[in-house]
Amino acid sequence: MTTIQVRTNKKNQMINVTSDIRKLVRESAIQEGIVVLFVPHTTAAITINENADPTVKSDMLNGLETIIPNMKQFRHLEGNSDAHIKSSLVGVDQTILVHQNELVLGMWQGIYFCEFDGPRTRNLVVEIISN
Repeated sequence: MTTIQVRTNKKNQMINVTSDIRKLVRESAIQEGIVVLFVPHTTAAITINENADPTVKSDMLNGLETIIPNMKQFRHLEGNSDAHIKSSLVGVDQTILVHQNELVLGMWQGIYFCEFDGPRTRNLVVEIISN
């Protein structure tokens, strides 16, 4: 198991970590298997989405902010209930197939660490499992 540190610099942010995960898979030399990604934080998430058009990230973040704004009606004392809800909706884990030492992703897909309560230094746990 490996942990990657992700530094964020905004309250809401999506950081492309595809190259980091791809590098770990190549270094592992496994030919067939899976990669399990896990975010051990309650206000962050991990997703797979389009990485060709950078406006997709801003559209996703704006959409989530529209659906779940940070409202004063939330009762959580830290004032970050919106981040907890966004994390739960997006999810804290992803499983990706590995074939011939490469991630199995669609042509336009990338792996994104999602920050909803930044800026912070976060962890992304990576487990590479060989068949």
